[in-house]
Amino acid sequence: MLDKLADVERRYVDLEERLIDPSVMGSRKDFARLAKERADLEPIVVAFREWKRLTQEVEGHRSLLESSDPEIRELAKEELPTLRQQVEAIEQRLRLLLLPKDPNDDRNVVLEIRAGTGGDEASLFAAQLFRMYSRYAERQSWRVDVLSASATGLGGFKEIIALIEGQGAFSKLKFEGGVHRVQRVPVTESSGRIHTSAVTVAILPEAEDVEVAIDEAKELRIDVYRSSGPGGQSVNTTDSAVRVTHLPTGLVVSCQDEKSQHKNKAKALKILRARLLERAQAEQQAAEAQSRRSMVGSGDRSERVRTYNFPQGRVTDHRINLTLYSLDRVLDGDLAPLIDGLITHYQAEQLQAAS
Repeated sequence: MLDKLADVERRYVDLEERLIDPSVMGSRKDFARLAKERADLEPIVVAFREWKRLTQEVEGHRSLLESSDPEIRELAKEELPTLRQQVEAIEQRLRLLLLPKDPNDDRNVVLEIRAGTGGDEASLFAAQLFRMYSRYAERQSWRVDVLSASATGLGGFKEIIALIEGQGAFSKLKFEGGVHRVQRVPVTESSGRIHTSAVTVAILPEAEDVEVAIDEAKELRIDVYRSSGPGGQSVNTTDSAVRVTHLPTGLVVSCQDEKSQHKNKAKALKILRARLLERAQAEQQAAEAQSRRSMVGSGDRSERVRTYNFPQGRVTDHRINLTLYSLDRVLDGDLAPLIDGLITHYQAEQLQAAS
């Protein structure tokens, strides 16, 4: 590990020198690329330099144990345990910092929520989950933009797709994919029986246009049709809704939320690119079985990841066996205990695999 840390520090110093080189400063593209690499390495270098300082202090205090002055010996003896604990803590931090970084962690997120089994109750819970993630995004100062929605008459959603933009959005939300189960008494249930419904959540990294090349002339079939469902004055009066079919894969995306056909097409293409990127990355991950096994939950939509039990006021994440009796706070966007727990568990598994 020390050799790797020394290599990182040398690279960091080299980057600092290159970033003040006039030839690099004159190229916005090169400067931005090198500046990002330097920023990525900086936490490791800062921690490594702190580790070196602390280990030197430990060695200095150990030498003081041989001092002829009893007060100095006693002082060194008292301070050594604390210094050693600090060294151990920063060594653990360095191990985490050296873990391979998920290349998608800095991306924005395409969030897809779909009502599953449970009819109207599932669609109502889908709307509640969307509010939960929207509130969490607010706490992170992220931006939420609805790309597509299929609303029900009761205020629920059969499906809602949104773009979440913000620093580290994918790194925080990537373990949210899967089946979310709700247990409660529906408002329409007269006998007071508890029903179980399910909603599927998918978390996709947003794809850049250059990453997913689409030949619109050859690979896409674009159909326009009249919008349907509740809406404003333009609904059912213009052919503004858009259905995009990706012919090579058969993927279909529809969007009708905007009054402009052009805007609906742009949103549909954003969703399509995210799904194509997820598909390509899933194929790559399948080929890299070892890294796939280190994941916390596969994000497979048939996998039950969490249960929200209203009568007991509890939320249980089944992947890490974590139960919280704070359902109201969680549904109001206080997801940090769940998300932090999943990240910690994932990092622990990565460390175990690395060792």
